[in-house]
Amino acid sequence: MRTRDLAYVAVFAAIMVVLGLFPPIAVGPIPITAQSMGVMLAGSIIGARRGALAMLVVALMAAIGLPVLSGGRGGIGVVLGPTGGYIAGWIVGAFVVGLITERVWTRYNIGWAILANVVGGILVVYAFGIAWYAILSGQSVVLAAAQNAVFLPGDAIKVLIASAVAVAVRRAYPVIEAAPQRA
Repeated sequence: MRTRDLAYVAVFAAIMVVLGLFPPIAVGPIPITAQSMGVMLAGSIIGARRGALAMLVVALMAAIGLPVLSGGRGGIGVVLGPTGGYIAGWIVGAFVVGLITERVWTRYNIGWAILANVVGGILVVYAFGIAWYAILSGQSVVLAAAQNAVFLPGDAIKVLIASAVAVAVRRAYPVIEAAPQRA
């Protein structure tokens, strides 16, 4: 990995931490935070590998107790608590957002950005978060999903914001290189 790649990872890990400074809105044991938008931004701006690595850095910082999560939280108890599935989902979600973005890079536009952010930033992150929450709470996955539906309107807004930012950054300062096309 080049120095520039490490710098991108560090910048997006820092962006994730800054997004955690916005006060969370308490909705039961899982708060509404701005950090889910960081997943979308990382994947769509710096790509699959670097985006996932940035999220992994944040998850590791949280696990060792640094207050990098919303509301200044951190520690292994938080990472393994009700929000732990979402934190793990950030890593895979950023990778999926980046992977889709890389695959369509030569024709990337707001439509592709929205699709990538919905698939990776919502569907993948929710899959991990809801599954983990269901396990910890002893509820069915269906009930856990229903309880997590409260997050969808806010996440839809985050998708639109992240997509607009990603498209603007691509035009001004493209970081991702187009994925090799298969013959």
